[in-house]
Amino acid sequence: MHPPALLLIYGVSTSVFVFAVIIIAVALIFDYVNGFHDSANSIATVVSTRVLSPGVAVFWAAFFNFIAFLILGEAVAKAIGGGMIDIKKVQTSWQLWVLLCGLIGAVSWDLITWYVGLPTSSSHALIGGYAGAAIAAAGFGVLVPGGWTGKWALTLYFIILSPLIGAVLGHLIMVANAWIFRRWPPGRVDGFFRKGQLISAAFYSLGHGGNDAQKTMGIIAGVLFAANLDPNATKDIPLWVVLACHGAMGLGTLAGGWRIVHTMGSKITKLKPVGGFSAETAGAVSLIGATLLGIPVSTTHTITGAIVGVGSTRRFSAVRWGIASRIVWAWILTIPGAAAIAASSFYISRIFI
Repeated sequence: MHPPALLLIYGVSTSVFVFAVIIIAVALIFDYVNGFHDSANSIATVVSTRVLSPGVAVFWAAFFNFIAFLILGEAVAKAIGGGMIDIKKVQTSWQLWVLLCGLIGAVSWDLITWYVGLPTSSSHALIGGYAGAAIAAAGFGVLVPGGWTGKWALTLYFIILSPLIGAVLGHLIMVANAWIFRRWPPGRVDGFFRKGQLISAAFYSLGHGGNDAQKTMGIIAGVLFAANLDPNATKDIPLWVVLACHGAMGLGTLAGGWRIVHTMGSKITKLKPVGGFSAETAGAVSLIGATLLGIPVSTTHTITGAIVGVGSTRRFSAVRWGIASRIVWAWILTIPGAAAIAASSFYISRIFI
C-alpha cells in the first residue's frame, strides 16, 4: 500500500507526518547539542587530571552514554512526556508547533551558553522551553499542577539540591579518600586514582546518558502522541526512540564541548586524579539515584557541585567563587531564558499556523 494511504488509515495526513518527522529531527539535534554541550560534565575531570587524552575521553564517555538505557530504564522520559505539561490542553492544530518551539528555545539557550563557555543545564532548558511554548499557546492552565508542586516538583527543587548533594558527596568522598590513603606516598596515590578515574568516569557517563537522553525521549513521545502516530508513546517509549536518542547524545559527546571542558576542568578549581575520582563518583551516585527514581535533574549542576565540594577540602579559597557564582546565575536564568525564547518562537510561528 502507498505510504500516504497507509497514514490516512490511521488518521494522519501526510503533512502532519512530515511535520512530525521534522520535529523529531530537531529533537535529535537538541540531543546532539546536549551531548557536546554536556560532554564537559562527563570528561572535564578525567581530561584536566590528564588521565585520558581529550580524544580518548570523549569515546569513553560516548560509549557509556549510549548503553545507559540498558541499565537505567525510562522513568525520566515518562515524566517529561506527560508529567509536567498537559499537551491535550493545547489546541490540536498547535500541539506540534508547541513541541517544535519548545525545542527551539532549548537549543538556542544551549548554543548561547556554550558559546560563552557556561555549563548550564540542558535539562532545565528543555523544561523551560517546553513550558514557555505551551503557556504561550494555552496559558498557565497547561501546566500539570502535580508536575510542578507534587512529585515532579523535585525537578525544580533539584536546581538547588543537585549541586548541594554533589558538593556534600564530593567533599565527603574526598575526605574519606584522604584518610584511607593517608599513609600512601603521593606518587602511589596518583597512580592508583588514575586507574580509578576510568571507572568513575564510566559510571558518571552512564548516569549522564541515562538521565539526559531520556528527556529528549519524552519530547519525541509527545510528538508521536500529538501527531496520532502512537497514542501510547508517552506511557511506553518505543525502542527506536530510545536508540535514536542515545545515539544522538553519544555522537554529540564525541564532538566535545571544549569551551565548557576548560571551565569545568580548570577554572573552578585545580584537580588531581584523587579529586577527579571523588567528583565523578559523587556525581555518578547522585545522577544514577535520581534517574532510577525518575527525577529529571541537571548533570551540569551535579558535577559542578561535586567539583566545588572536592576543591573545598583543601581550603575555601581553592574554589574560584567568582566563576562559580557566574555559573549559578546562568542556572537561575536557564528556565525563564529558554521559556522566553520558546514563547517568542511560538508567537512568530502563529504566522504560519
